[in-house]
This record gives sequence, C-alpha cells and structure tokens, in this order.
Amino acid sequence: MPELPEVETVRRGLTRLVQGATIAHVEVRYPKMVTPDADVFTAELISRKIERIDRRGKYLLFRFSGDLTMVSHLRMEGKYDVQPEGSPVSKHTHVIFHLTDNRELRYTDTRKFGRMQLVPTGEETTLAPSLGKLGPEPTAETLTLAYMVKIFGKSHKVVKPFLLDQTRIAGLGNIYADEVLWLSKINPLTPVDTLTPSQLSELRQNIIDEMALAIGGHGTTVHSFSTAFGEAGQFQNQLHVYGREGEPCERCGTELVKIKVAQRGTHFCPYCQPLPPEAKAALIHD
Repeated sequence: MPELPEVETVRRGLTRLVQGATIAHVEVRYPKMVTPDADVFTAELISRKIERIDRRGKYLLFRFSGDLTMVSHLRMEGKYDVQPEGSPVSKHTHVIFHLTDNRELRYTDTRKFGRMQLVPTGEETTLAPSLGKLGPEPTAETLTLAYMVKIFGKSHKVVKPFLLDQTRIAGLGNIYADEVLWLSKINPLTPVDTLTPSQLSELRQNIIDEMALAIGGHGTTVHSFSTAFGEAGQFQNQLHVYGREGEPCERCGTELVKIKVAQRGTHFCPYCQPLPPEAKAALIHD
C-alpha cells in the first residue's frame, strides 16, 4: 500500500501535470469506486477546474472550482497517470477524467480497492469521517514530543502496530515503521508505555527525517508503486532493514530477521533492537 511519501510524490506529480486543467466529462467504468453514484459523480464534475491537489495522511484531496473536493484513497494498487486523449486504455483503468485540453487523467487499479468521494469543500472530515480521525502529520510543526509522550503513555500496545494506527500518527505504513524503529534501536515488540521520553524524542525525529528523505527520494517501489509520470520510486535503494532479512545489519553485522507482528511482516536487527527487560515484563504481565 502506498504510504505518505508515495502519496505525496503522486500529489506533486499531479500538481505539475493537471493543476489548472478543466474537466470536460468523466467516464466511470467501475461504479463501485465512486461516491455518490456514478451518474451524480460525473454530472457534478463537468466543467470543473482542478484548482489544486492537497494531501492529508495517505489521502489525496482534489480541490475543484465551485468548492467541491474529491477525496481519493489509492489503497493497495491505485495509480493516476495522464495520457493523450484517445490513447489505448488498460483493462484496469476504472475512472477517466477527460480534460478540455485533449488529455485524460486516468485512475488505474488492478485490485479495484481505491475509492473516490465527492464532498463540499470544508466538509471533508464530516462526510469522509476517516479524514477526521487521522493523527498529526509527521512533521516538526505538527508531531510534537508532548503529544507523543501523552499518547504513548496511555497505551499498552506494542510499538509496531501502534505506529501503523493512522489515528495516532498519519501516514506511517509497514515499510517506514520498520525503518524508523531500526533507526531508533527500538524492538518492534516493545510496549509503547515503556518507552522513555528520550527514546520518544529520538523516534519522533527519525519519523520526521525519514518521511522527508523518502519524499525527496520520490517514494519507495517494492511491488508496483509508480509516480504520476509512470516512474518507479527511488527510496527503496536507501532502506536499512525492510525487505533485507538474512542480510547483515549495516550497524553491527548481525543477520536481520523477519517476523510477524499484528499480521504484518516486520524486519529488525536482534542485536541492535533487543527487547528490554522491562518490555519483556510488560508483555508477560499483559
């Protein structure tokens, strides 16, 4: 699933490609993908201008003229690209936004999990409730140490699934959770309420820095992610631990391992990221 850096990379690419473009008409080939129903969805977008494209967490927010917003989630395999009008269309292309400049903004999704919802601008968090539940963005301005100390101190969850909870911190997914835990030398099975303020401070900084670096690297392509220009991301070449099980740790040379945590493949170094005694005690107590 595309994580925050990948979605931000798509947003920046689409901004360059279609900001300012006007919708001539919309073709919905898979009606279950859009809300409201396809007839209303297409009618609402005719002659609307794409004024800008924002992002919140892993959601894209297409801002149209007339105070209309399309909330778009790529889910597992969703992709946007721009093609000349009338060029061949993939069988996995499910929504086509025909532009007045003889181009097409296309949404392709092999699994059909992606969703698009039209809402009045300003009512996103009410009519698309998942947006209103998102935690702060992983930036220095919004993700404060005081906030992390507060929310981590209230939970007995282990840290890996806690970081994946979008209501806690928006945008982190499986890849970057593994990376920031390795950078912070925190075992993925550590209960969050056993982390010290010093550990949380380091974790916070690594989250902020890693997200910025991944955005700068145009995201990570592990399976099928591509940018709005059809290019693969580059940050997979800078991953320290994710997908490297069996290889030596860059810091200590110990063989990296992969386990399942909350049903997610989880990579870490057993030497650099040991489970501390107090964490073991907390897990036994739970």
